[in-house]
Amino acid sequence: MTSVLYDAQGPRAKRRNILYTVLFVLAAAALVWWALQSLSDKGQLDWEKWKPFFSGSEAWTTYILPGLKNTLIAAALSMLIALPLGAVFGIARLSDHAWIRIPAAVVVEFFRAIPVLILMIFGTALFAAYSNISSDDRPLYAVCTGLVLYNASVLAEIVRAGILSLPKGQTEAAQAIGLRKTQTMTSVLLPQAVTAMLPAIVSQLVVIVKDTALGGAVLTFSDLLSAVSAMSSYYGANTIASFTIVALIFVAINFSLTTFASWLERRLRRGKKSTGAVLSAAAVGGAESTGTSA
Repeated sequence: MTSVLYDAQGPRAKRRNILYTVLFVLAAAALVWWALQSLSDKGQLDWEKWKPFFSGSEAWTTYILPGLKNTLIAAALSMLIALPLGAVFGIARLSDHAWIRIPAAVVVEFFRAIPVLILMIFGTALFAAYSNISSDDRPLYAVCTGLVLYNASVLAEIVRAGILSLPKGQTEAAQAIGLRKTQTMTSVLLPQAVTAMLPAIVSQLVVIVKDTALGGAVLTFSDLLSAVSAMSSYYGANTIASFTIVALIFVAINFSLTTFASWLERRLRRGKKSTGAVLSAAAVGGAESTGTSA
């Protein structure tokens, strides 16, 4: 029996796949055992190194929760600024007017090509030289500046690709009933494109949350990651335990974000008619440069 996409496996192929699966599981189990044994030999699995996180609240109230607060503040501010800014530049790139479309394209491509860490360092130098921002608040401003500039440019491409993924008949129908370009964009195209763009947008929001750690690693930003070195020094070189707890917190935050986005996407699909198109993050880079006009 065959399928449209592939031929059905025969008995030999099924036995071979089962053998490969068993070998892979055994190899993975051996690798996990080796890693745990190595950590145990180095004393990293001793209860004394994990005890501060499970008995008493000092580690949480002194290090983890203040760092988590700063991480969430930086991520939330960056999201609130980058989302509308990215939407504006994404729509501007679809304009019929060259004096709008070309500058928007230059800005988006410029900041999308620069590593976010360089933008953060540039922000630090900029605020130190040309602002009255205190040295305590400067790392937060620098981190948000880098995250906004980079992620707004990526979100602009997501918005542009999401709008271009809609059938051209949507624009033609709107024009047929006499809607202007702005009305077509805001009333017809964007509401439908939101559902298609949502998975890629959420992926970028997760990137924002994770990239806040760059500020803690390089810019002395007192975020969740920077708390690791302080805890490791205070509690006796429990680096592995500290990194594990911080990593699990990041996983919980990002999992909550993606879970909420999945619920919101299902609700949007039930609440409105959609084209059914779903935009993946990989489709952003290959979006066509011509299409629906704003």
